[in-house]
Amino acid sequence: MTAARGVLLRPITMGLLLQRLFLLFLLLLLGSCLHPAAAFPKGCYPSEEEGLKTFRCSNAQLTEVPRDIPNDTNKLYLDFNQIPFLPRDAFRDLPLLLELDLSHNAIARIESGAFQGLAEHLHSLDLSSNRLVSVSKDAFSNLKAKVNLSHNPWLCDCRLQELIRAVELAADSSGGIVCDSSTQEEHVGKAFLQLIADTDFCNVYKRTTDIAMLVTMFGWFAMVISYLVYYVRQNQEDARRHLEYLKSLPSKQRRSEESSTISTVV
Repeated sequence: MTAARGVLLRPITMGLLLQRLFLLFLLLLLGSCLHPAAAFPKGCYPSEEEGLKTFRCSNAQLTEVPRDIPNDTNKLYLDFNQIPFLPRDAFRDLPLLLELDLSHNAIARIESGAFQGLAEHLHSLDLSSNRLVSVSKDAFSNLKAKVNLSHNPWLCDCRLQELIRAVELAADSSGGIVCDSSTQEEHVGKAFLQLIADTDFCNVYKRTTDIAMLVTMFGWFAMVISYLVYYVRQNQEDARRHLEYLKSLPSKQRRSEESSTISTVV
């Protein structure tokens, strides 16, 4: 009787074991599928567009560049967020990135080396509609991408001229690079590329600097001359008073002190 019961219980136990193993396998499979999505920032999701791996974080209320971006991403959309600046090596773990959209953010500063690692593959960089006033050309060093810099509050000066000549502007974006401020008020509100066609801002800056140096040197020279004139006049006045004093002395003592005064003046 006991043996028969053992035979009946054995299939049931094996069936339960197999069922539990199957459930465990499903849970592990589901967990592996959900884990990458859970690591993404809220509002960000991966997709595939035209055969390219895309990562979208558009209008996700981001205040910095996300760190958990898949490193095989080809197209990255970070537009319509609140990112204030781009730190060094912000995209260094994205060696296959082809397109980067950072438009409509609050970017006011780009550190040198922010795009380091993207020089080989990146062919499109959109920085339009941000808060860029002045950026060093070194921030775009070795970058071959076509860059959109339109609709930013640019300060039109030599630094912007050097930047424009160091990058390749995206098609139809040059007209949107307008002077929000400038050393010359008549340039405000005008397209910068039209201005540099007739004006070399770096030469103007150099001439202004040279004139400032000349004015400063002339000022110092005038101060030195004024001091020398004052010093000579002061000594002459002291010598004249001393001679008048000597004239009031007896003749013998006056001669000896006059010779001493003359030698002192000389």
